[in-house]
This record gives sequence, structure tokens and C-alpha cells, in this order.
Amino acid sequence: MHTLRNLYYFFCISSIVMPSLQSQTAFCNTGNVRIHTQGQIGFHIDVINDGEVSNNLGTAGFYSSESLSVSGNNALELHDVTVAVVEDLTLSVAVGVTNFQEFVAGRVVTPRMNKEVALAYVADAPYLGANDDRYVDGYASATGMLDVTFPVGDDYRLRPVGVANLDVHAACSAAYFFENPNQPNYFSTRFDTQQFDASLFGVSIFEFWDVNGGQATQLTLTWDANSNIPSLVSDLEDLRVVGWHKDSQRWVNLGNVSVSGSMDQGMLTSATLIPDAYEAFTFGTSSKVLDSDLEIFTAVSPNGDGLNDTFRIDGLAKFPDNELLIYNRWGVLVYQQKAYHEHQNFAGTSEGRATISAKDKLPTGTYYYVLLLDGEKDRAGYLYING
Repeated sequence: MHTLRNLYYFFCISSIVMPSLQSQTAFCNTGNVRIHTQGQIGFHIDVINDGEVSNNLGTAGFYSSESLSVSGNNALELHDVTVAVVEDLTLSVAVGVTNFQEFVAGRVVTPRMNKEVALAYVADAPYLGANDDRYVDGYASATGMLDVTFPVGDDYRLRPVGVANLDVHAACSAAYFFENPNQPNYFSTRFDTQQFDASLFGVSIFEFWDVNGGQATQLTLTWDANSNIPSLVSDLEDLRVVGWHKDSQRWVNLGNVSVSGSMDQGMLTSATLIPDAYEAFTFGTSSKVLDSDLEIFTAVSPNGDGLNDTFRIDGLAKFPDNELLIYNRWGVLVYQQKAYHEHQNFAGTSEGRATISAKDKLPTGTYYYVLLLDGEKDRAGYLYING
């Protein structure tokens, strides 16, 4: 066993015989390495681990003005870890942190095609120093009893995702993807943002997270200016966490337990869920708008399932003198109905009031409704038809 006490290693123990230290380019371990209490090891070259690196109590640092990699047949388990690799530290095997990890320079890059290779925070190990230049580009994982915020990101953007109350025996992992869910690069299926349940109005096309875990938890998603939240909602209270459900193959409303921030930056927490039931998570907007005495469900999905088959407005009987008008994106009137409280039957079919032929099924998309109320302020907003 190699035992290290207050010692920095700057050289390679090579798996083959090398004539001089100058020609050695990797620290290659085929035995057992253990860093004892207050011991220190600094890796300035690549690490190849075909042995055992575990039960450590000291500090390990990765330092380079260029790039470094960790590879081999076996994962590493370290106590305290510092990452100061300007051109990124790339992992081909998992690296576990059991006490504390600090980002000083560069990203930790893990393979997005292999969720098992992650920077793993073991038993509530915390981290420090993550920002838009220093984060996990790929998968991070964690175990413990505390809330965890994964320092994940993509495209030089830190975009954390929080997981509440991990079970001490259960692992959870996460990665962030700054790409359109309709065209994911690392998944075999697409997450169609036109397919969502009746309680939703729309789904983000700008980003998503993959979160894995079999225990019930709450997720906290974060956004920045590039998330284009104003394209979804005008009021953050209408924002929802949504998940692509593995069985139903559609986006499901996962709630808005709490929300904070502005349109350019903030965070949103879901209701309790089991991550493994979903393939992706992102932002959506609710189809239910509370407007004084009215409850307006701003999504129509005329598929016969009994959920929002028609444009539903609850409480409208209190305003009997009303008229509903619906326009398409070009301002063409496609539906008009007086006393809509008695005739809540708009199911995405044109009434032919203008240039649209009567009884034509309207295409999937966003429409604009105007609700005229005698003696009251008119209501207006967007309506989504999922044909």
C-alpha cells in the first residue's frame, strides 16, 4: 500500500518501466492508495486508476493550467478535493467526495452518455466555489439526509437543481442540458413540448434537466435570462415544474410549491415526486388562471378524455351578460359566443365568423381570447389548443 503523509506527489507511478520521470505523463495506480489524516496529494498529470483509492482522510488536489483526466477501471473515493484545472478535469470513471470539494478553476466534465460516471458527493459532502466557469458539465450525484443542490451546468452556464431530503441509503444524480427538449442530443427519444396534460398551457423549448432517484422528493429548478421565462408567463405564480412522464409520454404538471426571483433569475420548487418516473424536467405554465371570481382553464385538448375537452371558465354564471371572442395568431376571429356560461362548448372548432370556414378544426397552437362582461372589466389572455 502507498501511504501518504503531508506529501505532494508530482510524478507518475507508471504501469510500464520508464527511463526517466520527464517521460511519464500519468499517475498510474495498480495497488492501494490511501491518504491519511492531514495528508495531501497534488495531481498535476493525468490519473489512471486500476487499483484501489478509498478510505481516505486527507486532501487531494487536481492542478493544471491545461487539461487533466481521470480514467482507468476503478472509481476513486477521496476525502477533500480541490479542482484547479483551467482547461477542465475530465472524468471517465466516477470520483467520490466524502467530506468537502472546492472549485477553484475549470469545470469537471463527465460523460453525458453514461450516468454512472459522476462527481459523487457522498454522505452530505458539501462544495464551494461553483459559478458559470466552474461546475459539473455532465452528471453529479449525491447521497445523504440533507437537501442537495447539484452544481450542474452546460454551455458555460451554472444551472443548479435542488433535491430535498435525500434518503441516506439512496443515491440521486442530475445533469443540465441547455438544448431544446424536442431535439435532445443524448437521449434516444424526443420530449415533445406539444404533448402535455390538460392542466398545462405550454412547456419550455430552451432547456431541461435529467434527475434520477427512486425516493420521493421535491425538485428546485433555477433559471436565468437565457431561460426566456417571459415567453412562458407574465406572472411567476403561473410558472410550473413539469416532467416528461415515462409511461404517458407527455409533460405532467408537477406544481409550484414556492417561487422566488425575477423574470431574469430565480428558482421554482415542485410538489413531491419520484424522479425515476420522469425522463426530463423543465418549466411550464399552468392552464388555470384565477381572475377574481373566475377560474379560466387556458388549454383545450379535444381528445375525448373528459379533461379540458372544451374551453372551460368556472364562475361565469355570475356574469350572465357575457360574450366570448377567440382570435388566431393573425387576428382572425375564429369563434364568437354570447352567454358563454350556458354554452361552454368551444372545442377547437371554428364557427366561421370571418375568413375561417365553419366547422373547420383549428390547428394546434396559441390563440387569444377576449371575454366581454357587461358592467365589469373585460378579460383577455392566451389560450392553447392541443388538437
